[in-house]
Amino acid sequence: MTEQNQTKLGKTLWAIADQLRGAMDADDFRDYMLSFLFLRYLSDNYEAAAKKELSSDYPAQIDSSVSTPLQLWYEGNLDDVPEFEKQMRRKVHYVIEPQHLWSSIANMARTQDAELLHTLQAGFKYIETESFQSTFQGLFSEIDLASPKLGKNYTERNAKLCAIIHKIADGLAEFSREMDALGDAYEYLIGQFAAGSGKKAGEFYTPQQISDILSTIVTLDSQEPKTGVKQRLESVMDFACGSGSLLLNVRKRMGPHGIGKIYGQEKNITTYNLARMNMLLHGVKDTEFEIYHGDTLVNDWDMLRELNPAKNPAFDAIVANPPFSYRWEPNEAMADDVRFKSHGLAPKSAADFAFLLHGFHFLKDEGVMAIILPHGVLFRGGAEERIRTKLLKDGHIDTVIGLPSNLFYSTGIPVCILVLKKCKKYDDVLFINAAEHFAKGKRQNQLTDEHIAKIIKTYQYREEEQRYARRVEMAEIEKNDFNLNISRYISTAVGEAEIDLAATHAQLVEIEKSIAEAKQKHNAFLKELGLSPLP
Repeated sequence: MTEQNQTKLGKTLWAIADQLRGAMDADDFRDYMLSFLFLRYLSDNYEAAAKKELSSDYPAQIDSSVSTPLQLWYEGNLDDVPEFEKQMRRKVHYVIEPQHLWSSIANMARTQDAELLHTLQAGFKYIETESFQSTFQGLFSEIDLASPKLGKNYTERNAKLCAIIHKIADGLAEFSREMDALGDAYEYLIGQFAAGSGKKAGEFYTPQQISDILSTIVTLDSQEPKTGVKQRLESVMDFACGSGSLLLNVRKRMGPHGIGKIYGQEKNITTYNLARMNMLLHGVKDTEFEIYHGDTLVNDWDMLRELNPAKNPAFDAIVANPPFSYRWEPNEAMADDVRFKSHGLAPKSAADFAFLLHGFHFLKDEGVMAIILPHGVLFRGGAEERIRTKLLKDGHIDTVIGLPSNLFYSTGIPVCILVLKKCKKYDDVLFINAAEHFAKGKRQNQLTDEHIAKIIKTYQYREEEQRYARRVEMAEIEKNDFNLNISRYISTAVGEAEIDLAATHAQLVEIEKSIAEAKQKHNAFLKELGLSPLP
C-alpha cells in the first residue's frame, strides 16, 4: 500500500470515529475502536495461517449458511479440529474460533444480529485465555462492552456496536489487507485520539516529530555518530512506553531484523494493552517483545531486580518520554537502591531525575540513552543540582537539545532532550538550541522535516553554529556551577548593526537640502496666490 493510501485509510477510520463516538469521550471510544481494528488484524493473520496449514482442504467457496471458509471447514471436520488448533497454537501462538473472526463479527453487524455483543464478549475472552503463551492475557480487560457509555441497556449497546463495526468494516473494505497498512492506520488513530485528549495524551503518546529525533539518536553509533546507524541493537528499552510508538520508531529505523528484542514498561493498564496491540499490529512477533505492566519508579519488574551484577540486564538503546515533574514518594530504603545510590534521590516534587537514573542504570557501557525532560532539570538546585553535577563530573551527559514550546498535546512548556552515555568519546557537552526553529500550528507548534534533519545533523557531526549549537568544555560548565541552562552557553541575541556616522551625516545634509528646496518652491506658489509664505 502506498503512503498516500495509508494516510487515506487513517483519515477514513478517523472520520468514522469522529462521526460515531457522539457524546462519548475520545479516550473511551479510542479503546473500543482500536480493539476492533486489532481483532481485524488477528483474524486476517489467523485466516492466512489457516489457509496455509489446510492447503487444498481450505474451502474455496462458501454459501450463505456460514460467514467464513474456516467455519465451513470446522463444520465438516469436527474430529480434526483439536489437532488443527494445536498446530495453530504452535505456529501463530493463538486460536480464534470461526464465529469470533472479524468477517463473522462484521457480518453480524451488517445484519444487526442481536447476539453480536455476547459473541464479541466470548471472542475477546477466548483470545485472552486460550492463547498458547501469555501474550494476550488481559489484553481486552479494559474494554467494557457492557458499559452504559454504549447505551442504557443491552439492546441499545448491541445496536451501537453493530453501527460502529459495520462502519469500520465498510471503511476497511476498499483498502488492501496488508498487515503494515493496518498497523500504520492504528498508529495514525492513536495520534488523532491523542490530539483530542489534551492533557491525558501525555500518558500514552510521544508526537511523531520528537519520536523521530530520539529514535535516530539512539540508533547512531554511540562513540562516532558520524559513521552512521549501528548494524544491530541486541535490545532497546522504553521504561515509560505508553502506546509503544517510540519503540516502534526505533524498530522502523533498524529494520524488522535489526533488533534482538524490544522491552517496554507501562503503569497504566489501558495504555499497556494499547502497547501490546500496537506491537503485534506492526508485525512484531510475541517472542520479539516484552511489555511489562508495572511502576517504573518502584521497579517492580522482576527482570530488572536481578541482584547478581553479572546477570543484571542492560540495553543497547534506551528511549523515554516520562511524565514531566511527576510527584512521587521515595521511601528511606530507596536511598540505597542501586539505581540512585551513587547519585542521590530526586525530590518528591519532581521525579524527572529518578526516571533518568532508572534508565541510565540499565544502559550498556557502549549504549545510548535519549530522554525527554522539562527544562527545569537543567538548572534547578538542591538534590537535582547534586545529581546533575555528579552526571557531568562523571562524563555521562553528552548532548543537551532545547526544543520549542507547545510541541506536546499534554503541555505547552518547552522541553529538552538529554543524551547520555556511560562511555563517551568527547569531554565537552554539545548544546543545541532549537527552541526558535519551528513552524507555528493551530494547536501545537510543529517541527518540519528540515528542523528535525538540522538537529540530527548537528548531533551526528557535532557541528557548531552561531546562535544554534556549541561544544562547551567542562571547565566552563564548572564555572557556571554545573548549570546547564542553554542560554548560558548559546546567545540568541542578534547584535545591533554598526552605524556609519559619516554616511549618516551626509544623508542628513542631503535631507536638509531637499527640505529647503521644497520649501522655497512651495513659498513661490503661495506668493503667486497672495498667501503668506511658510516661516
